[in-house]
Amino acid sequence: MTSIHSSLPGGFTANNQVTLIRGGRAYFDTVLRLIGEARECIYIRVYLFAEDSTGQRVADALKRAAQRNVAVYLLADGYVSQGLSKHFIQQLRAAGVHFRYFEPLFKSQKFYLGRRLHEKVIVTDHHYALVGGINIADRYNDINDIPAWLDFALLAEGEIAKLLCIHCWKGWQLLTSKKTRNFCLSNSPPVPFPQQNSGVVIRMRRNDWVKRRNEISRSYVAMLRNAEQEITILCSYFLPGKIIRKSMLQARKRGVRIRVIAAGKSDVMISKYAERWLYNWLLRAGIELYEYQDSILHGKLAVCDDNWMTIGSYNINNISAYASIELNLEVRNPTFTKKTRKELDQIIINNSVRILPDEFAQKTTLVKQLVRWLSYQLIRVLLYLFTFRYTKENP
Repeated sequence: MTSIHSSLPGGFTANNQVTLIRGGRAYFDTVLRLIGEARECIYIRVYLFAEDSTGQRVADALKRAAQRNVAVYLLADGYVSQGLSKHFIQQLRAAGVHFRYFEPLFKSQKFYLGRRLHEKVIVTDHHYALVGGINIADRYNDINDIPAWLDFALLAEGEIAKLLCIHCWKGWQLLTSKKTRNFCLSNSPPVPFPQQNSGVVIRMRRNDWVKRRNEISRSYVAMLRNAEQEITILCSYFLPGKIIRKSMLQARKRGVRIRVIAAGKSDVMISKYAERWLYNWLLRAGIELYEYQDSILHGKLAVCDDNWMTIGSYNINNISAYASIELNLEVRNPTFTKKTRKELDQIIINNSVRILPDEFAQKTTLVKQLVRWLSYQLIRVLLYLFTFRYTKENP
């Protein structure tokens, strides 16, 4: 068997090819294509798998894959995906799909309400991987001329897919007493790595505070501390903690331009009110602030100095930092990063409004500020209850 990955410093892998995919029809067409082309195995780790038209299409594709003897493993979060009916799950299992919940309510031996499987990872045949912030549900798809929530994923081909395959397989092993082989690595012949864009180096970054992992948080801090020119962040539920805010302020003092694209519309209004409580601090620090207008913003990615980017499930807030299980891919490649930054530029120009200090102050009333402050304080209390009561465990 060929080596798992090239020996690059910092856990980076070489020989990768990447494509940025916007959420909606393009993403789910890619998902269905990868599932349809899989020959050995499929791993899916997802926060929300809904029993709607999009979820049914993906489920049907997984059942067809299992029936042609592809090993299919689907792991969904046991809290937010608990709406799946018994009939839906029984049909999956009857077709040969291996299905499990991650820490279902009232059935987990070590249950932490705030510690949820927030990853969105799909790996097929240890060669292709999709990583981003997109769940499997209609709201992330283009349905009946209603635009999908704004989100992105990275389609990666090459060495990083092997590592993601191993990650998914190990995660499955930990949740079941019935141990299985990793069919993708044990049965498949070696697949030639892509030659085009082989200069794309990628590493997997994970956060799981209970298991003493905070790699994504460290990557964001390192980005802010080492940036020389410009950082652009697109983030839903943007509530940076003290460490991130301090790093942002230090970067601004060095003359680094920081742009933040936040949600204009939100599915969690208490979070939006809390975010707007922080707007005064962001604006005083000289950070450019934009609100996306076309639909709900759900993406999570950042670009730094046109040579570094990160994308995945990690939101810049303390739930992602200290509670949820998160996974990002960190890419180092100037050509691809510059292309991604241009995509964000277009979102700023065509789909966002800039929040200016004077205009924001004029529109702010005492009642609004009180609601924002109360929302911010309530979220801080909830974060404490759902995160800092945890006991760290050995990874």
